[in-house]
Amino acid sequence: MATGKNIRTYFEGSWHDGDIAVMKAADHGSWLGTSVFDGARFVNGLAPDLRPHCERVNRSAEALMIAPTVSVEEMEAIVREGLKAYPEGTAVYIRPMYWALDGGETAVAPKLGATGFAICLEEIPFNPAATTTLTTTRFCRPVMESSVVNAKAGCLYPNNARMLIEARSKGFGNALVADALGNVAETATSNVFMVRDGVTFTPVPNGTFLAGITRARHMANMQAAGMEVFEAVLSFEDFRQADEVFLSGNMTKVTPVTAFDDVQYQEGPVTRAVRDLYWDWASSVGT
Repeated sequence: MATGKNIRTYFEGSWHDGDIAVMKAADHGSWLGTSVFDGARFVNGLAPDLRPHCERVNRSAEALMIAPTVSVEEMEAIVREGLKAYPEGTAVYIRPMYWALDGGETAVAPKLGATGFAICLEEIPFNPAATTTLTTTRFCRPVMESSVVNAKAGCLYPNNARMLIEARSKGFGNALVADALGNVAETATSNVFMVRDGVTFTPVPNGTFLAGITRARHMANMQAAGMEVFEAVLSFEDFRQADEVFLSGNMTKVTPVTAFDDVQYQEGPVTRAVRDLYWDWASSVGT
């Protein structure tokens, strides 16, 4: 089931209207989960950091032992061509993806060079006023020794889904998730920042989660503006003592958190500044 509407699909060299079929039952990606994707946004005529997202999906493919078949430049050009079909002002989610077609000699390992590729564009409204709430979860982020955590891989997301379902069963919007050592890593769907006494902190990348492209953009923007932002080992107690908490991701770029269990937050000045800095930067670099 699609998340958005007005879907367009690029497959086998052409754009198609609608959510067309791209996988077969015997594709390696269908039955063994060898698939990767990335997500970018098109909002107000802007596609911020589109190229880094195209670069990352190729890196993710390589991490999952799938040979990427489309250059970054070609992928970006294909996306921009597909976006021309949408009316001005339409907010679109951009999802390039690869999957393995065939198994190798053992079937379990993908056959090198046998790769499927598609791009899905979905109209999904952009809600700048979105907020969320957080709680804890009994599930944690995996480690490199057990999972391909250096890829944005579809096979990782059932774990995220059970975090999210548990959080929502408790009446919260998302889960604040620990790594295997019990330190905060991210949420079930996004990177996370906290603010204490005007200083911003985000979990240090430790190989258990993807340090996102939008996360990096926020940090660069803050540093350029003279704001203090640090990567650090953070505990749940650190978040309980925070003045502000916000999430970083492609759907809304900055999502203020209004509660973590019984701790309440207000959308504060740092969160607002980070949002303003992001869109000032996006407007300055154009499409």
